[in-house]
Amino acid sequence: MVRASNLDLVAPDEIIEIKKDPPSLRNSGEVRQKVYDLLGHTSNPLSSFLIKPHVFKFKEQDDKEEIILVMRPHWFTNVSWVVSTIGMLMVPMLAQFLPVWGEVPLKYQTLGILFWYMITLAYALESFLSWYFDVYIITDERVIDIEFRNLLDKKFAEAKISMIQDVSSRVAGISQTMFNYGDVRVQTAAEIPELCFEKVSNPDKVIKVLQMMREEEELEAIEGRVR
Repeated sequence: MVRASNLDLVAPDEIIEIKKDPPSLRNSGEVRQKVYDLLGHTSNPLSSFLIKPHVFKFKEQDDKEEIILVMRPHWFTNVSWVVSTIGMLMVPMLAQFLPVWGEVPLKYQTLGILFWYMITLAYALESFLSWYFDVYIITDERVIDIEFRNLLDKKFAEAKISMIQDVSSRVAGISQTMFNYGDVRVQTAAEIPELCFEKVSNPDKVIKVLQMMREEEELEAIEGRVR
């Protein structure tokens, strides 16, 4: 049987299957928009998952560098020190029920209570600052780990997006499963071979964002827009 070469004249027994290529991202701008569509938005500056924050800056940030995502350890990680702080605040009240406490002169009781509250306040403040300033940042150029150990000690580590080789996550335990947080490990070809985002929210989204930002870097290289 002779097959018709003209598509308007197709033989009855001939089946033509038209395959459509899957939609692809044509430029880096589309990738960036898909990143924001995936993440959504947040407005609370105390959030552990800040998306494109307008008020957040860091000392090592370049002039034209855009922050995509700022992560802190999940809020549930604060429960332990908050409970400890409440317990410490109750110690002076419980001490009044001890027989030996009544034998202490009043002025020493007052000084002891004030000193104890100062220790409690210092502990709570340092715990909060450690959580607040211990951040993991994804920009349009880098992944950054800023580890706030105490008021006098800060660790800074970074790797270019283009140097990312592999990304993995680990969610372990009941609390991490219930509240959807865990560790994200970023393997790089940079001087620092691995960055670990510890106990961050939405680890699956973080992995997708890093993969998409890596794709954006490749598209920018094709477009000739690499910095």
